Amino acid sequence: MPQPSDRKARIEEALTEAFQPAALKITDDSAKHEGHAGAAPGGETHYSVEIIAEAFAGLSRVQVQRAVMMVLQKEFDTGLHALALKASAPAN
Repeated sequence: MPQPSDRKARIEEALTEAFQPAALKITDDSAKHEGHAGAAPGGETHYSVEIIAEAFAGLSRVQVQRAVMMVLQKEFDTGLHALALKASAPAN
């Protein structure tokens, strides 16, 4: 049986390196999407990310989403299908 890739760990590493978050939670939601578009055997296609980072201060929601998507582009290119994102700067 092939070893699954560890997309969650790669997402965590990429987001941590890019944004140095104060808080980061990554959830693999792939099982909830089994049989839907973009789902693949073995999962690792649908994730939820909650991230709080000072790097997002002063950015619009669209700017934050673009920044996160750019950091994760390699994952999208290799099978990540969907990302539910909740991102913000820390509350002061």
